[in-house]
Amino acid sequence: MTTVDSETARWSLPGPADMPTDQLQVQLEVYNETVLLRGFEGDHTWVRTVSADEIANVFTRHLGFSSGLLPENALWWGQGETGQMVALWRPPQVWPVALQREAFQPPARLRIPMPGLVFVCSPARAPWVYAALERPTNPGQQLFRTPAFNVFRDGRTCPGSHRFSEEVGRIPESFFQSFFSLTGDTGDRSKRHPDNLQALWEEIDGKPHYPVEDLVPQCTVGQVIAACEGRRGYY
Repeated sequence: MTTVDSETARWSLPGPADMPTDQLQVQLEVYNETVLLRGFEGDHTWVRTVSADEIANVFTRHLGFSSGLLPENALWWGQGETGQMVALWRPPQVWPVALQREAFQPPARLRIPMPGLVFVCSPARAPWVYAALERPTNPGQQLFRTPAFNVFRDGRTCPGSHRFSEEVGRIPESFFQSFFSLTGDTGDRSKRHPDNLQALWEEIDGKPHYPVEDLVPQCTVGQVIAACEGRRGYY
């Protein structure tokens, strides 16, 4: 980390060469474990520790933010490390899916009932997805592991070669239009079939409702919101 000596630094505005030198007022120093704000007032200086949140608030105080028109069934909007994120609700329903059981063979076409689902979506990115007993209305509500292939243990989904839409409102449906594969992390998605998700799908194929008593708890709504904001160790 290199600090700037206020006695030798020369800051000038664009324009004629004879314009007066712009005086250094404050200096922000970012270290591995702390952020310091150093101020220069006449012949003396002052230093104080600041947080990243304070710095962000200063730079964004006079900026206007808007989510724009949100898709139907939007739960929340946020700005995360990878850009905007919109959480969408899809009520319990039967989804037509394609399950690739064997390589180079036609996929099996199934009709799989799913519980209510919460999709956390960013434009053109694979979503995060969680199961829920009902549409979330408060941060303390329980979410469950999604009983589906192509979903990692933490809720992230694997896009494979599938391309997701720039329009976040289309991403939940696009997820079910992708090809599902038997490979990957599929354990602990069902109480009755903890090590065999394929057996669960074959059991519920063509049924009108998902057996919600079979869902495996995962985290809370508030923990997912915290993850969207970039806070670590949320569950």
